[in-house]
Amino acid sequence: MTQRVYLDWNATTPLLPEARAALVAALDICGNPSSVHGEGRRARRILQDARSAVAAAVAADPKTLTFTSGATESNALALTPGLHRAATPPARRLVVSAVEHSSVRAGGRFPRDAVALAPVDRSGLIDLARLEQLLADAPPALVSVMLANNETGAIQPIREVAALVRANRGILHVDAVAAFGKINIDFKDLGCDLLSVSAHKIGGPKGVGALVVAEDLRGLEPALTGGGQEKGRRAGTENLAGIAGFGAAAHVAIASLERHAAHCAALRLRLERGLKQIVGSTIIFAETVPRLPNTTLFTAPGLHAETAVIAFDLEGIAVSSGSACSSGKVQPSHVLTAMGTGEALASGGIRISLGWETTENDIDRALEAWRKLAGTLVKKNDETVLERF
Repeated sequence: MTQRVYLDWNATTPLLPEARAALVAALDICGNPSSVHGEGRRARRILQDARSAVAAAVAADPKTLTFTSGATESNALALTPGLHRAATPPARRLVVSAVEHSSVRAGGRFPRDAVALAPVDRSGLIDLARLEQLLADAPPALVSVMLANNETGAIQPIREVAALVRANRGILHVDAVAAFGKINIDFKDLGCDLLSVSAHKIGGPKGVGALVVAEDLRGLEPALTGGGQEKGRRAGTENLAGIAGFGAAAHVAIASLERHAAHCAALRLRLERGLKQIVGSTIIFAETVPRLPNTTLFTAPGLHAETAVIAFDLEGIAVSSGSACSSGKVQPSHVLTAMGTGEALASGGIRISLGWETTENDIDRALEAWRKLAGTLVKKNDETVLERF
């Protein structure tokens, strides 16, 4: 049987050997990290070592990092009404970009009528002029903008966003999950106040995430209350094994970031050239703006994403129609819709995302499958669907 090709790394990544070893070793630790005896202190050391490793991966101070059950919880915790700095009033409104992950678009603990969407341009980048208007309407606001989009890979101008937010006395949360381990992340340099990351996007275990919170931020109310774990921000005994695996994965991710980024960028170029050679009318979304080196979202006239994903799967190629959290739903991509593509294109986006184990042969097999499938999935000489984009 021909070995399958996995090209859905933005959904999740294989567990790194180093992360697996750290996770298994931590399973043998009996102590509770909150206990003061020797066994507890041993568990606490594992917890703190992992905290330091994950914080280092985003150039943050370890004491500002809170472990969670994943990015969705991190985002929900960050989206808290009333956040403020010492000299600013509390934020009562939430502004999010129109291409955010569903866990951010849900609004966290903000009431629905307090949430506003900031539009994006044809490349999926936030409209800074419109954002400035939204911030000026009724300051201050909590703003949430992802560092890079999980579907298109487009990298947002976060520093410019941060400057606008600061000028309007607001608070900035950055969902860095898609970018984590793929591009350099410096928490302070970005100018944000909160930042979310997830373990399983970088070769760590599923079910573990973290939220970085600026030291001068006030008003963050825990979603889970009880014990005083994680400095009172997240009650409950920590998932020590998962966190240990997260720390090990973060250490590897930082050490190999530049090499893996170059590897993926070269393969992405090979992929996108091949896609266009096979179907000349192929669209690569966000092609003209900075993108994650491993991410391609493409379509062609008449392509239906669900049909294409199934067809690729039958050929032994795992690809996606967008976010793994929403790709099972029969609906157009909200990201592409926000980019103004029109329903036909928004329903046809196929995401191919690469990783450190992806090879040239994997890309060639995907292109071979696409050449075979395109004859029946793509409408030849139909340019009408492309007119608006």
